[in-house]
Amino acid sequence: MATTDWNMKTFMKGASILTISAIIVKLLAAVYRIPFQNLVGDKGFYIYQQVYPFIGIFIVWTSYGFAVAVSKLLAGSASEGESKSVKRIAFMYLTGLSVSFFILLMAFAPNIANAMGDPELVSLLRAGAYIVLVMPMLAVLKGSFQSEGRMTPVAVSNVGEQAIRVAIILIGTWIVIRAGASLYKAGEMAMWGAVIGQASGVVILALYTRNAFKGPTVRIDTWRVVKELTVVSLSVSASSLILLLFQMADSFTVYNILLSEGFVSDTAMEMKGVYDRGQPLVQMGILIASTLALAIVPLIAHHAAKKEGRGAEPFISLTYRTAFLFGWAAAVGLALVLPYVNEMLFETRDGSVTLIIFSFQIFWLSLILPLTAMLQGAGKVKIPTLLLVVGLVVKIIANQLLVPHLDVTGAAIAGNIGFAVIACGLLVYFKKVLPVKLAPARFYGWLLVATGGMIAVIIPWLLLADQVLFAQLSSRIGATVSALTAVVLGAGVFLLIIMKSRIMAEKEWYLLPFGKRLARVQLLLTKNRR
Repeated sequence: MATTDWNMKTFMKGASILTISAIIVKLLAAVYRIPFQNLVGDKGFYIYQQVYPFIGIFIVWTSYGFAVAVSKLLAGSASEGESKSVKRIAFMYLTGLSVSFFILLMAFAPNIANAMGDPELVSLLRAGAYIVLVMPMLAVLKGSFQSEGRMTPVAVSNVGEQAIRVAIILIGTWIVIRAGASLYKAGEMAMWGAVIGQASGVVILALYTRNAFKGPTVRIDTWRVVKELTVVSLSVSASSLILLLFQMADSFTVYNILLSEGFVSDTAMEMKGVYDRGQPLVQMGILIASTLALAIVPLIAHHAAKKEGRGAEPFISLTYRTAFLFGWAAAVGLALVLPYVNEMLFETRDGSVTLIIFSFQIFWLSLILPLTAMLQGAGKVKIPTLLLVVGLVVKIIANQLLVPHLDVTGAAIAGNIGFAVIACGLLVYFKKVLPVKLAPARFYGWLLVATGGMIAVIIPWLLLADQVLFAQLSSRIGATVSALTAVVLGAGVFLLIIMKSRIMAEKEWYLLPFGKRLARVQLLLTKNRR
């Protein structure tokens, strides 16, 4: 048996590898939607986004939820024979689930498409259904490697499957559009890209695998394995699934409500497509929060187990303050430059007001993801999962109430309401479970000062850039230069104020991914005060 120090060192190294791969994967997942939208337009983007949540849920549930559940069961196995038995039961159970889901999706694709108000989505749903057949092998192999602390194969598989998926989606869509095929065919190609990407992940993992299922087995409680696989996979992936479930709620409600309000089909599709531009923006905005959940939570788990020292409290406070700080800065900063970013990425400024409101979902999600991860680390999964369900119900009800009066802007407001309910509920529950002082009053005070400084710099700069400095450039290039320079200026002023205030200590910056440079800058800025 390995020593505790070796385990911890290996674990932290593995966590770092997974964190880096997760950043790459999440960046690819967000960024590819931009050239894809440019290829297919708002109507084509609507078609893809209507169906993507179904596929995305299986990708997250498999790649993350079931893999973690399998890993946990294997780590708790007492012998090699028990591990082999767990793998076989997990594979058989997941195969049964996969085949059942595949049959249901293939059979009920017309019903689902009709429920979304667009019968032509059937071919996309059926193409995407094949992704569930990859689920058993992918989950068991990833879980096996994770239980052994071998994170490199998992990281390579994650990046490889996403890179192949993105390449097929973009190249395939370009070929389909050039051939003059319909936008629905382009959407179908994108679904096949997701399927082939996941399948390639299995192939990559298989190259690292030797005798995963071979060897003697022992008799174990099959029902216990099945129950734990189901409960753990759903609870650990719940926070990652919530954004996709909100998207699915929009797929079933927004387009249908717009049609019922008298919009013609093409107009309603384009409105929904413009609204869906917010998805990649939010995904990029929550990158820091989701990275935090992966990088700092293992530290919390390690220090919580220590009997001596201050335990996990400083790390819990650090995670909360960093998530709040960067989530708020990203949401406000994006809102300020949104019209320019909209044109820079998506060619037009259509729907900018809706997207400004949409962008504040970054803040709520930046709190939800780390809070949920920390509660899971403390063994608290039922209440957080329940809160996520409550937030989803609130989102659905708010859509029904707001979209008829405010169109897609109502859906953006509804998303913020749903996420705010979840975030506030998690904060209240977190304080009951872990009575830790998350942040002092001066933290919020300086955050408001930094926000004011950012606004005071960005707005005048954008007016000057738009009207004078870059007025002679073409509209999209001018918007690009204006947006990027405003982001640099705003982020610079915000961070300068934050570092001068020292609401984040230098040693805390060092614990964050890529925080060493910020720590050095802060030391230079505050050396006269020390």
